[in-house]
Amino acid sequence: MSVSPSPSDVPPAPGGTGRRLPAVLVAVVAAALAASAWGAKDPTTWLLETVWVMVGLPLAVLLRRRFPLSGLLCGLLAVHALVLVVGGHYTYAEVPAGDWVRDWFGLDRNPYDRFGHLMQGFVPAILVRELLVRTSPLRGSRWLAPLAVCASLAFSAVFEMLEWAAAVTGGQAADAFLATQGDVWDTQWDMFCALIGATCSLLLLSRLHDRSLTRLPFAAKN
Repeated sequence: MSVSPSPSDVPPAPGGTGRRLPAVLVAVVAAALAASAWGAKDPTTWLLETVWVMVGLPLAVLLRRRFPLSGLLCGLLAVHALVLVVGGHYTYAEVPAGDWVRDWFGLDRNPYDRFGHLMQGFVPAILVRELLVRTSPLRGSRWLAPLAVCASLAFSAVFEMLEWAAAVTGGQAADAFLATQGDVWDTQWDMFCALIGATCSLLLLSRLHDRSLTRLPFAAKN
């Protein structure tokens, strides 16, 4: 089993989706982030929900030459960012699309928060998988998928602890950020959704992810 060389050892090649963060995705996410701030229902909640985009987007752009992301991962991260900015603008419990789904299916609550936590496992699983494939000897290992799921679930647990800290410090003012909607098992549901999302992501996208990775510059030296 060969170990992929570090992307920093491979000179960047011009063009190619996998060799640089697609400019169109950066533009779309940046525009959506700016638009979501305009008239946000709760500015504090907007900041807490979108801070991941504010940190992740510049980081991905700055590292695009040293550590270019695969095309599949770029697309997934962009979709996840849009989910976050929509939730930040309306607050997760009041996203209109979630209200429509609730009414259509006769649900007891707006399910957008559940969808957000599903994505919280679905996208990080591919991110972790890519990091492990490219920076560790786990490429092709049977441990790759379980470790990616565990890492995604760990991230979800950390996020729940951040929500707990927000509840302790902010009291009722943090209700919009927590989006529990009266469910005493909301924390457990959130982590379960992340677990399901991570598992489904790896089952559905692993082969596609492998093909996307072959288009990166470092793959040529495998």
